[in-house]
Amino acid sequence: MLNISNNNPSGFNQFEQLNSMRLLNTPKTAKNLAYVLVGVFAFSLIVMFLPWQQNIYADGAVTALTPQDRPQTVESQIAGRIEHWHVREGQFVNKGEIIMDISEVKEKFFDPEILLRMQEQLAAKTQGIAATKNKIQSITNQINAINNSMKFSLQKARNKVKQVRLKVISDSTDLTAEKVNYSVAQQQYNRQETLYKQGLKSLTELEQRKLKLQESSAKVVSVNNKYLASKNELLNAQIELNSIEAEYTDKVSKANSDLSSANSYLADATSEYSKLRNEIANVEMRRSLYSVRAPQDGHVVRILKQGIGEMIKEGEAICTIMPNNPAMAVELYVKAMDVPLITPGRKVRMEFAGWPALQFSGWPSVSVGTFGGVIDVIDYVDSKEGKYRILIRPDHNDDPWPKQIRVGSGVKGWAMLDEVSVWFEIWRQLNGFPPSLKENPYEKAEKYYEQNQNK
Repeated sequence: MLNISNNNPSGFNQFEQLNSMRLLNTPKTAKNLAYVLVGVFAFSLIVMFLPWQQNIYADGAVTALTPQDRPQTVESQIAGRIEHWHVREGQFVNKGEIIMDISEVKEKFFDPEILLRMQEQLAAKTQGIAATKNKIQSITNQINAINNSMKFSLQKARNKVKQVRLKVISDSTDLTAEKVNYSVAQQQYNRQETLYKQGLKSLTELEQRKLKLQESSAKVVSVNNKYLASKNELLNAQIELNSIEAEYTDKVSKANSDLSSANSYLADATSEYSKLRNEIANVEMRRSLYSVRAPQDGHVVRILKQGIGEMIKEGEAICTIMPNNPAMAVELYVKAMDVPLITPGRKVRMEFAGWPALQFSGWPSVSVGTFGGVIDVIDYVDSKEGKYRILIRPDHNDDPWPKQIRVGSGVKGWAMLDEVSVWFEIWRQLNGFPPSLKENPYEKAEKYYEQNQNK
């Protein structure tokens, strides 16, 4: 009964029957909780040293990489009235396929035979131009004939002036000779008269000398008259030369005036001819625009003008077309403080709206349902609310993007930066520090541009 032996004949421990002893024992649930907490602490400590990829979150939408692949509106180049629709919303159209027919609304083009009328005007103007060209040729020939005739007439008149001038010189010489003869006869008469007074000569001889003196005087008068007549004839010849020159100059001037008028009319007619041809081409082009055609292959997304008979203006949009097989891209909008950290060529993970995904931003390798991309363009100016747009193209080294995505659907994206430890990322977030970069972003951007140029 003293419990000295190890054997317990009664088969029970008396201490277990004491409530105080039972309270001193550690509960089993507490032990399990301690084990869990130690495990969680150990796991958290290990996780703290795991690599974490820094990233920049942004949201945006799906778009097209090139402008021609983005949704575009089809516009009517001319004003008109809707006559017939050839398509409906959601229908696929090929490039050049007629979308709608319109009719004319401008009174200038109401005449159905306007092209025929303009062709007739063009033909008449062509005949007028041909007649004007013939007239110009005739006037040119006339001017050439007048110039030739003037040259011959002036040469003839100049020759006559030369002949008369030589005649004047000859008459002047004759007059001088006769004056000398008269002077000799006068001297002989004076000597004969002196000898007669001295009684050395007879009266008959004196009268003979006097007769010769009178004859010489008469010759002087006659030759002088002839010389004066020659001078008058020379003056008349010069006047005639000037008259001929003035007459032909007047004819040439008049012909040149007619030629200038004809050339002016030809220039005006040619200008009107070109204007008519331009108007004909415009009318033909305008008639070809009565059928609005699809600019490229695509689907008719929305029709903006509804009823038959509705009026449309020049350049007014009538429907929207989504091009077929566009080169997909994503546009994300990042904050201004994050723009210096991202550069073209950086990888991006994206989660498309409506596509099931499980994203771990720091561990992209374990993410599910996300797709890769590469930053291709960063805008140089903000796009909206102080944010900058970046364009992302598909990463050909990653899974292809789903074919079900469409332009305009929402996208969440994470631009991947450098890898750091988890504890460093937590410390950075708590202190509000920006992500760290191991490489100069500008040098990385230059490498990306060089690689693209080489491709």
